[in-house]
Amino acid sequence: MAQQQKIKNLRALNENEITKNLSDLKLELAKERGKIKVGSVPDNPGKIRAVRRTIARIYTIINEKARTNNAKNM
Repeated sequence: MAQQQKIKNLRALNENEITKNLSDLKLELAKERGKIKVGSVPDNPGKIRAVRRTIARIYTIINEKARTNNAKNM
């Protein structure tokens, strides 16, 4: 899951899949940060950055969908 996910693929997911994906990524980020805290060397140093950016992408998608729904309801 460390690979960067395309925004196009994330937009195609439904709400349940997005939240599941978000929780999985947060767990993965916590594990990677835990490895660093313990003092071990991470397997892939760029993995934390990729996971953080993917989490930001997911939050962006969630906000876009919320704004779209609010605009439709007006």
